[in-house]
Amino acid sequence: MSREDYEVIIGLEVHAELSTKTKIFCSCPTKFGALPNTQTCPICMAMPGTLPVLNEKVVEYAVKAGLATNCEISRDSKNDRKNYFYPDLPKAYQISQFDKPLCEHGYVEIEENNETKKIRLTRIHIEEDAGKLNHDEFGGGSLVDLNRAGVPLIEIVSEPDMRSSKEAELYLRKLKSILEYIEVSDCKMQEGSLRADVNVSVRKKGDTKLGTRTEMKNMNSFRSITRAIEYEVDRQIDVIEDGGVIDQETLRWDEVSGKTFSMRDKEDAQDYRYFPEPDLVAIKLSEEYIQNIKDSLPELPESRKQRYLQEYKLSEKDANLITSSKYLSDLFEKTIEVCNNPKAVNNWIISDISRILNETEMEPIEIPFDSNQLGKLIILIDKGTISSSIAKKVLEELFENPRDPEEIIKEKGWIQISDEGEIKNVVLKVLEANPQSIADYKGGKDKALGFLVGQAMKETKGKANPQMLNKMFLEELNQ
Repeated sequence: MSREDYEVIIGLEVHAELSTKTKIFCSCPTKFGALPNTQTCPICMAMPGTLPVLNEKVVEYAVKAGLATNCEISRDSKNDRKNYFYPDLPKAYQISQFDKPLCEHGYVEIEENNETKKIRLTRIHIEEDAGKLNHDEFGGGSLVDLNRAGVPLIEIVSEPDMRSSKEAELYLRKLKSILEYIEVSDCKMQEGSLRADVNVSVRKKGDTKLGTRTEMKNMNSFRSITRAIEYEVDRQIDVIEDGGVIDQETLRWDEVSGKTFSMRDKEDAQDYRYFPEPDLVAIKLSEEYIQNIKDSLPELPESRKQRYLQEYKLSEKDANLITSSKYLSDLFEKTIEVCNNPKAVNNWIISDISRILNETEMEPIEIPFDSNQLGKLIILIDKGTISSSIAKKVLEELFENPRDPEEIIKEKGWIQISDEGEIKNVVLKVLEANPQSIADYKGGKDKALGFLVGQAMKETKGKANPQMLNKMFLEELNQ
């Protein structure tokens, strides 16, 4: 049997670090990148006799995430102890939520090939993060950093509704976008602010019973997730086709080898021995509290996309790309305020800016320049101060060393040549050097004009005014 004879079943458990200033049960800061164990206190280090106090902002952010993903919000919720023994878990249990999560029964819509699909959410609950183990490859030991212990998380658990790695990627991208828009998490995957446990199983088409699933833990890049799913699907099918059985286990994805490796048996809920957290009171939410959060929700990506289609006449594809990230969308809107040229702003974002982001594997939040600098760049093009080809060079400078675009073009000597006499000299020089192109043009080959203009741009290092070049070449060629 081939892969086409099997159905892939995927569910994601997404952990998002909340953008609160302090941890979930103490007043320690949550800033990323501090020196090890400098953002700790007796509470998050689990010293005997300490008691947790729930950060109200964590509840607010979780409810906000639930409302933005169409969840039912629980009026009566509680915290629970999830017991497991890891070196970076100082209490030997994690405060999480079990049978009464804050949010349940939501959904997120994804689009693929002009078709919309709902990915159901089982629940969204709050919990504390564990610490971090730093392994010493030379000494052979491990050091524990508890800065991250107690950082507030929401865990967003999907139903097993995804049927391909592409659907899983689309779902995660949509979820990331929503969390960015409502500003409950910065979603910096490279810093671990957004990571996913990926559950994968396969079954023969026509079967109704789910296959045995494996789980790949703590994955924090779209590329790794899609590669890991593809590998794990093929591995499971190969095992079944060879007469073997799939073990329910937790796997580690190795990016270098492109393979999964077994870590341990996959735990079930009973293995964690959940019980109500005795040191925290129940969470009771009023209708007024929930309504106030609902009223404070900002414009979400789907709504913003529809507005762009109407207000700026963007194509569906362009609107999807720009609204997929709050940071790109905000850059788009704020740049329009500077230069009043929506079409140009759209073109720069979907072409050159997106290209550089992809090439450098940067996230939109990492774009180093602001809307004022991008808007000034577009104004300089519109005024004829620089050509489009020079503008591309300026954009690359903005990524490398952001500053005023006018300052860049003065430094580099990139101001566009618009002097008629100077341009005519270049035109005559290029024509003299390319008699065959003149003959080709006069023989009806219009592409020869483009070649000549390109040679002139090369001669002037991209600084000549292209409209003036076109006009002068035509005047000379048609004489």
